Amino acid sequence: MSRITHTWMRTTLAVALLGSSLALQAKVSNEEAARLGQDLTPMGAEKAGNADGSIPAWTGKWRGLPPGLKFGGVGTSYPDPYASEKPLFTITAQNMDQYAANLTDGQKALFKRYPDSFKMPVYPSHRDFRVDQTTEEDIKKNAVTAEATNDGNDTNNAFGASPFPIPKTGNELILNHTMQGRARTEEAVYQQAVIYPDNNRVMEKVDYKIFSVWSDPQKNLDSSGGILSHFLLTTLEPVRKKGEIVVGHEFINATAEPRQAWQYTPGQRRVRRAPTVGYDSPSGAGGFRVYDEDRLFNGAPDRYNWSIVGKKEIYIPYNNYKIDEPDVNVEKVLSTTGHINPDVMRYEKHRVWVVQATLKPNARHIYAKRVIYLDEDSWAATLADNYDSRGQLWRTNMQTSIYAYDIQRFHARLGIYHDLIVGSYLVDRMLVDQKPAKLNASNFVDDDFTAGNLRKLGTR
Repeated sequence: MSRITHTWMRTTLAVALLGSSLALQAKVSNEEAARLGQDLTPMGAEKAGNADGSIPAWTGKWRGLPPGLKFGGVGTSYPDPYASEKPLFTITAQNMDQYAANLTDGQKALFKRYPDSFKMPVYPSHRDFRVDQTTEEDIKKNAVTAEATNDGNDTNNAFGASPFPIPKTGNELILNHTMQGRARTEEAVYQQAVIYPDNNRVMEKVDYKIFSVWSDPQKNLDSSGGILSHFLLTTLEPVRKKGEIVVGHEFINATAEPRQAWQYTPGQRRVRRAPTVGYDSPSGAGGFRVYDEDRLFNGAPDRYNWSIVGKKEIYIPYNNYKIDEPDVNVEKVLSTTGHINPDVMRYEKHRVWVVQATLKPNARHIYAKRVIYLDEDSWAATLADNYDSRGQLWRTNMQTSIYAYDIQRFHARLGIYHDLIVGSYLVDRMLVDQKPAKLNASNFVDDDFTAGNLRKLGTR
């Protein structure tokens, strides 16, 4: 029996015992779940547009490649279905008050911090894509079987996609984000850069391999071994870190079973268990970001009390194909101080769920409060405002995205993290000057992501 299987059995027992003292949060009724595909989309969003038509009704008319577009397949760039569109208008520091009702506090802060350079080009809003049939079926099944347990921090009886398409609590909302259906496998060489106020840079380049067991249509809850995803990250640059490798597992129930990781360091030529790979331990180039803000939030939610603020209409990064166009290089992306070049961005007005996280008494984290904005059509976090212990807005972050035609799912692109106090920023998942990511193209197995395999890779 594998170590992962032992871990899963241990976790299952722990959750079972916990369930005797903590009531499971109720799943929705069959009648309520029947709204999916009716007045709600198969994902759980409102089908209808908004009152003034600036957010259209969901059509879901395209599953996969839209008519008339040419796409070369796995490992090639995704063509922009809206390339001919021009911005409807551009929000600037000078006219931001006109659009204030549809801006986050973080966006307003960026306009005030960089009044001469930060801009938001706003394009027509689109809701044309639908995800693959497997994801839609998993969502519908989860709606009537999924239960939040362990004080709302973990789940029972869900697999493959967001567990709570008709959410009732803040915990269910954030679990919809962290457990959304993604690419089954992802391989890419991503660059990461921190830009300081004096324009000095810290750059890293990482070979990135992910196996999302949760998103594998050949898996189910029983055969998953309790694994959400495996990761294998090899540093290529800078030279002083070249050859460092980290391998590990994310678990479906991230609170009951925290992330496990092992690290190989070339200078020592040995594999060690990585001691801190979660919550607010520093991560990435310059240690700028913390572990649990990859994709704006990930991992265990148990250090916070989560509450639903409501739904809002917000200008969010959307259909961000432009950032991967052939003429977009590192210098073009990083050509401005304090934020990336506004010319490579696209914003659209969409409805978002707003969820607020407040640090629990006696819990530790560098962020005392977090406000996260989830796109209703994909459940992906698109914007996040993070506050320090004094209640001051400290960092405001963005996650861009595209719809990937080959996997028929939404896919994360650039992650952008702004330190409003210092004036620096980080850009993650840059493909500029690199080959496009390969999605669902690798035949990874669980044994590719073990400490034993890490030892073999380190001695090559």
